[in-house]
Amino acid sequence: MTRICIYGAGLIGCYLGGRVLAAGGNVRFVGRPTMGEALRQKGLTSSRYDGRSWHAPPETIVFGPDATMASDADLVLVTVKSGSTAAAARDLAEVLPPTAAVISFQNGLGNGALLREALGNRTVLDGMVPFNVVSKGPGTFHQASEGHLYVQAGGDADQRLAIFDRAGLPLTRPANMRSVQWAKLLLNLNNAINALAGLPLKQELSQRGYRRCLATAQREALSLLDKAGIEPARLTPLPARWLPALLELPDFVFGMLARRMLAIDPSARSSMAEDLAAGRPTEIDWINGEVVRLAAGLGRAAPVNARLCELVHDAEAQSPRSSWTGEALLEELRRAAHK
Repeated sequence: MTRICIYGAGLIGCYLGGRVLAAGGNVRFVGRPTMGEALRQKGLTSSRYDGRSWHAPPETIVFGPDATMASDADLVLVTVKSGSTAAAARDLAEVLPPTAAVISFQNGLGNGALLREALGNRTVLDGMVPFNVVSKGPGTFHQASEGHLYVQAGGDADQRLAIFDRAGLPLTRPANMRSVQWAKLLLNLNNAINALAGLPLKQELSQRGYRRCLATAQREALSLLDKAGIEPARLTPLPARWLPALLELPDFVFGMLARRMLAIDPSARSSMAEDLAAGRPTEIDWINGEVVRLAAGLGRAAPVNARLCELVHDAEAQSPRSSWTGEALLEELRRAAHK
């Protein structure tokens, strides 16, 4: 049986690990001691927006605080925040068997490259999780929106990946993973807006002012992708380049045409909003910051996404934090664009 290590037992890590564990997989978790204690007491429940759920009882949980849990792993799913990737790569390099395969299920674009650099000849594949996961209480993790997993084609990990199908988590294996990552990042540009709004995702996306902020950030990114010759993959019913126009439609029309986009658990918030609420550093530099770095590499600027980075960093330092209305945030971004 494939030995799997979840390196980063947070929302995504626990949900994926819980699904695989409930399907009979051999799973170990690495994470904070507080999470380990919760799982040992409650077990691990994974649920979906369509009402299905799975439970792994407490006695099936194998949890530890460091990379030694991966010392005999066949497959490692790296689900730590992007800011922790370099440290995770160093720790894993010391213990991973040379035959182990690693998948980066993380936000941003550069995590796979960091892992490959540190892990030498081991197979490292980029992955992408398109759905939101929220905590419904200790040991309970809920997939709040639809979508299926993506894992880069190639490598020698096919046999080890079969467990995902058995767990009801089918994989798409694109050859051009960078196109998929950019398409996901275009959607993730909303994470900052959701965090600044201080609202659940469904409520935020139901308001035109916030959607126009997202459209502004996406248009800036799409212009830069054109300049760089990068075509984002199609992850939604509409091509990525049509999304800004859809987002700017009046609320009633948007609600009619974008029902799938709004098919989100009413309590779901972006991971960035969850990080802000918990007082943790966000991944803003690995999401909107990627657009800023792309612009710099092209000798151009990305003032809208740069301003969103600044606003989120400001919010990280605030206590208590104030929230932005959609109209006020849109005006702020427009001012930044015209400086």
